[in-house]
Amino acid sequence: MPTQKTISSVACLSGTGLHTGAEVAVELRPAPARSGVVFVRTDLPGKPRVQACPENSGSKPRCTSLVRGDANVQTVEHLMSALFATGVCNLEVHINGPELPGMDGSALPFYEIIKETGIDDQAVAAMEIGVDAPIVLTNGDSSVIAFSNPAGLRVSYTLDYNSPLLGTQYLSVLIDEDVFAREIAPARTFVLLEEVEKLRAAGLGKGANPSNTLVLGPDGIIDNTLRFDDEFVRHKILDLLGDLFLANASIRADIKAIKSGHALNADLAEAFLDSLSRGNGTSAGDMSGAKNGNLEAPSGLQQLPEIKLPLNTAAIEKLLPHRYPFLLLDRVVELVPNRSATGLKSVSVNEEFFQGHFPGNPVMPGVLIVEALAQLGGLIIEAGEGRQGSGAYLLSLDNVKFRRPVVPGDQIVLKVEIKKLRSRHAQAKGKAYVGDRLVAEADIRYARVPPTAR
Repeated sequence: MPTQKTISSVACLSGTGLHTGAEVAVELRPAPARSGVVFVRTDLPGKPRVQACPENSGSKPRCTSLVRGDANVQTVEHLMSALFATGVCNLEVHINGPELPGMDGSALPFYEIIKETGIDDQAVAAMEIGVDAPIVLTNGDSSVIAFSNPAGLRVSYTLDYNSPLLGTQYLSVLIDEDVFAREIAPARTFVLLEEVEKLRAAGLGKGANPSNTLVLGPDGIIDNTLRFDDEFVRHKILDLLGDLFLANASIRADIKAIKSGHALNADLAEAFLDSLSRGNGTSAGDMSGAKNGNLEAPSGLQQLPEIKLPLNTAAIEKLLPHRYPFLLLDRVVELVPNRSATGLKSVSVNEEFFQGHFPGNPVMPGVLIVEALAQLGGLIIEAGEGRQGSGAYLLSLDNVKFRRPVVPGDQIVLKVEIKKLRSRHAQAKGKAYVGDRLVAEADIRYARVPPTAR
């Protein structure tokens, strides 16, 4: 069984971010067992910590980013692929800027720094994840499928840019550290020349140049040469391995990916963890200290001021933007930020909707019961963000059921549990009761929008 590892001593590196163009200095520091990998933004007040986990996966284009509150770190995938290959699962990454340096555009410099620094065995079992039932994820014409493979990790990737310059590339490889170091780590990031202007206009690629990015023009690679004939698909496998590191586990699976990018790869990492909770996967080892973004070291959540229960309307309005007549929560009697809550809604005959729903036979609209559940879920998320994080906006509803009518004089007990929490979206299960009778339930999805975008 593999064991958890960290580096033997502090390692330093510096360089320019591929997308931001920012000059940054980085220190890789050893970390205790079960702590996971944590990025520390030393340039921000309070030196906020952002853990590498699916919940913190961000939405920056063309790279993997991690977000926690106002702190973010982007282009982490090349370092994380080297960590995945070496088995280093406990590490602090102190960085004085928003993006890791691009180095030469591959994972090889990170891999070499880790190996030169040395790796310590921490004598604690590392997490292993196997696949019992196939995992299938799609997004448009991109897909990724994971099958059982007790022997280890095989990745098969199909790259198809729909461009005559690049064409289609395919590679299937059984991953181990030697194969990674020799066949995958040296593969560099790339871009089509025709994409450069659009990327620059979007504020991306400010630090990219032919020395750290393969630029493919009509006549071939500009001011550089390929390390492999199929270097492009090899780099996509490198990215996939880095994104899978978000699960912080050794993975035994046969993965077949077609045109998958960072977002879909991060969803796969989350799906591996979800398969364990549903009993459809197998695991061993212990990363309990790093689960769900909770760290032994101070984190944003642990620094929140205590929320005093119960919350009345005035306290609820500090967490939610809703106001009368559309604030459908009267009190919150139980609250675990980012996890669960219980709220109350007293249904009065004076509610405005009873004027038309229905005269002589008042029944509370079921959609408003679900809205109350959605508001409670949003409050759970807002409470966990310290009143300064991503707003939760209703995205979709599934498995909605209305069991019994709610009438004037009833008090609805609303119960919501967060099932998934990511920087870009969240999922919750909500149930509404009158007495001990279930009156409505729904699966709720939220889009999370940062304060600057509201």
